[in-house]
Amino acid sequence: MNPAPGVIGPLFAGLVDDAAIFPPGNLPVPEAVAAHRRHRAAWYADLVGAFLISSAKLPELVALADPADPLRVVVVVAGGADGVGPALRTVLDTPGLVLAGAETAGDVAAVIGAYHEHLPEDLSGAIEVVNQDVTRLKADLDLIAATRHRAKFRTGGVTQDAFPSRYALAEFLRECAVRGLPFKLTAGLHNALHHTDPETGLVHYGFLNIVEATASAPAASAVAAGDGRAWESFAGTLTTESEQLAADVRRHQLPHAAEIRALFTGFGSCSVDEPLDDLIALGLVARPQDPKEDRP
Repeated sequence: MNPAPGVIGPLFAGLVDDAAIFPPGNLPVPEAVAAHRRHRAAWYADLVGAFLISSAKLPELVALADPADPLRVVVVVAGGADGVGPALRTVLDTPGLVLAGAETAGDVAAVIGAYHEHLPEDLSGAIEVVNQDVTRLKADLDLIAATRHRAKFRTGGVTQDAFPSRYALAEFLRECAVRGLPFKLTAGLHNALHHTDPETGLVHYGFLNIVEATASAPAASAVAAGDGRAWESFAGTLTTESEQLAADVRRHQLPHAAEIRALFTGFGSCSVDEPLDDLIALGLVARPQDPKEDRP
């Protein structure tokens, strides 16, 4: 199944939330907003999700709000549950900003309570769970699974110790699949395939590895963590660097996009161009032929 020219198929639609202001991109808010508007007007606009803004930088965004050109934003709230109400109220009260959701780390039960109090009922929030022992992970995911909200898991950062082991990431994916719990990922997923960054030396996961692992996670749910070849194979999917993975995704996963994306809802990336360029290079997205429709 080959992609139609210039079309972002359902497996990748809205996959990349624009986290340009966050490390390692660290784009100033005015530049990030201008770039996001260009992305949203480009032929690949369907790839791009919401604009992510930290609660600390909300005043800068409010100053740029344009009611004639509303901006969909997800607020990444600092300060845990206590920061949720003020941050969301700022967006809801600002003409030109449209609240699309929230992301918060902290005590899971407290964050859920804050979301239910302050987040409109037609929106869902993401609650970050930390890389931790399996018992606590399961308890936190149980709490989230009983709500309309999603789990969030950190897959990288600016130092290698910010990247979870493949077994920790595999455990998170499996436990979400067991519960039918949607999740999003953040940090480190700029590229399609697992790789070592030649400039930083950091070893990154790839978003196609996540797609493949998500597709096989329901079967892995029957395999005990750390037990046997099946579990090792499942975890190993996350570190495959072969471009054959793209061919496997094209052949086996494109037809099952809805099921995969019901779990893997997206990831935040400080670059939109890098994921797009990889999808084009791997033949999973085709650039339009008409130069007038090309990237701004």
